[in-house]
Amino acid sequence: MSTNRQGRRRVRPLPKGSTLYTPNASTARQSAERRSAKPLLYLHQLPRWVPPVVLAVLLVVGLAVKGPIGAIALLGVAAVLGWLAALSWPRLAASGQAGRVLVIVGLLAVAGYQAAR
Repeated sequence: MSTNRQGRRRVRPLPKGSTLYTPNASTARQSAERRSAKPLLYLHQLPRWVPPVVLAVLLVVGLAVKGPIGAIALLGVAAVLGWLAALSWPRLAASGQAGRVLVIVGLLAVAGYQAAR
């Protein structure tokens, strides 16, 4: 991350919008969104290329390495995608929800296969 003259990290501004939270959400959803706020802000401050590269590396390792190491890498990818899907769920159309569920189930199935190899 780049720094300014005083040696402090340059902070990337937040996206425009009025709130980070879903209006009129259930107590459980509010709790999940509150717990996710800090990790999301941390990810937002990383260089834009870091999260997709880390996920791509985990996916490649998960598909290429046999046994528990590959399964754990795929489970990591599935966990991150599941977390992001849960946070975006209220704004998704039914097709978007189904697509995310299929991807996560597919990753879990491949992880199970990798663990058994």
